Amino acid sequence: MSLLAGKKALVTGVINDLSIAWGIAKNLAHHGATLGFAYQPNPKIERRCRACVEQLTPRPVFVEPCDVARDDEVKRLMAHWKEVHQDLDILVHSIAFAPATALGVPLIKTARADFLTAVDISAYSLIALCREAEPLFRPGGSVMALSYHGAVAYYPHYNVMGVAKAALECIVRYLAAELGGGRRPDARRVRVNAISAGPIPTLASKAVGDIDRMVEHYGEKSCLGRTVDQNEVGRTAVFLASDLASGVTGETIFVDAGYHFIGW
Repeated sequence: MSLLAGKKALVTGVINDLSIAWGIAKNLAHHGATLGFAYQPNPKIERRCRACVEQLTPRPVFVEPCDVARDDEVKRLMAHWKEVHQDLDILVHSIAFAPATALGVPLIKTARADFLTAVDISAYSLIALCREAEPLFRPGGSVMALSYHGAVAYYPHYNVMGVAKAALECIVRYLAAELGGGRRPDARRVRVNAISAGPIPTLASKAVGDIDRMVEHYGEKSCLGRTVDQNEVGRTAVFLASDLASGVTGETIFVDAGYHFIGW
């Protein structure tokens, strides 16, 4: 069954074939969505992203750079999407960044500039993308952002990224209220949710540090005795993107093998 047949999805944040965003993209495509991609403007990332895209059949025609820290770049991205695809059903926000000088240092020692950069790119970018995407959404659209348990609990080495993810989850709730439209007759009922995934070895997670120890710890403590993989996150994204989740919005859904609620 093609849960997403006829739906158009813009996926951000594919860095390579280990990216959570790539796990999401593959599953969206498997269920019939037409995909497009936005990647960080960097020659190495572009090569890796395009290598992933070439694995898809049919091959997506929309593969564009976008510096989400620049409003003009976000406007250009969505204007080009409108030219190519006219409208939009699914937006995947899988973007997070903190300067190297802010990773591995205690939060109390985080420089102001590094803090602002982390929150800008990891959290505010969702607002910027949704603002430009709003006129393009078809009724019943779905936005999803990638978070982590560090938004609500302390993790050594996560530090400023935990603060950024907490901001992201709060933004998800506010955007869910605003894009849902309430009882307005012209409301498009766009849903906005977050997926909080367990630790997965990716290029981004390795930059945070201790990813191998985290995976081992999840294996010891989680309900399922393991962490999760990209495809499990991807299948959850399919659910959120489909009409099966038509009544789900403003939520942070944990895909972490049940780790987040275990106390002892």
